[in-house]
Amino acid sequence: MASILVTGGTGLIGKKLCELLRNRGHIVAILSRNQHTKPNSYYWNTETHYIDAKAIAEADYIIHLAGEGIADKRWSAQRKNDLINSRVKTANLLYEKVKELNPNLKGFIAASGIGYYGATTSEKIYNENDAAGEDFISKICKVWEKASLQFNAINIRTVIFRTGVVFAKEGGALEKLSQPIKLGVGAALGSGEQYIPWIHLEDLCNMYIYAIENEEIKGIYNAVAPEHLTNKSLTKIIANKLKKPLWLPNIPAFVMKLLLGKMAVIILEGSRISSEKIMATGFKFNYPNIKEALQKLT
Repeated sequence: MASILVTGGTGLIGKKLCELLRNRGHIVAILSRNQHTKPNSYYWNTETHYIDAKAIAEADYIIHLAGEGIADKRWSAQRKNDLINSRVKTANLLYEKVKELNPNLKGFIAASGIGYYGATTSEKIYNENDAAGEDFISKICKVWEKASLQFNAINIRTVIFRTGVVFAKEGGALEKLSQPIKLGVGAALGSGEQYIPWIHLEDLCNMYIYAIENEEIKGIYNAVAPEHLTNKSLTKIIANKLKKPLWLPNIPAFVMKLLLGKMAVIILEGSRISSEKIMATGFKFNYPNIKEALQKLT
């Protein structure tokens, strides 16, 4: 049993992860930007550089999931700053407070994204040793990971999961992909040949638990299912599962760019990402392919 402090504990991933950690007997607390008196909830504020000292001092592990949603709003200059600061400033604050209050922390496990490799569609299968891309999402991931890797400097085991598109029963990307198909207006996006590196929410949460409970896990891992899917093939599989036809041609890229601006690149481009490194450690996916995942998710 361990005492685990979670940032981003009220989000899609955080809620499920906290539930599963508690089911395994761990003591779970969350950091919140809201001041309230809920049990095991502690206040923090990056603008005032404040974290409840008790939250840090009592933690055996910290799981850092906090960060503004990449696709929640169009990318204005201010929004870009918010996306970076919500990840980097929070990690920096945690690092400084751990040095001050809990230098014997056993582990720091943090999120990153497969966007590290760049928004591009190619035949390459990217692994953890490949260089970062040069676009905005890559920039976010690079500075995000740099902030998290500071914990290595004070001899705290650090793990980073570069996360793919998370599929869950309620909320998340699958719901957004399924809705137009349910309404009879589903279609592949752009060329449809871009890959969507994905992962079932349960598998992702189990990966974090695996990192907590196995001290040999350290460094950077891709958090994606081993199956490679294009946008076109995924759309067809979802439609078949829902027993809905796909009458429409692909939605042209320019339409998505008009709707989403520069943010459209995250759905119009995508390459294959390898999950071999995490599997080589002994981690087992419960949902290695989309058909098995959809049995639980739809």
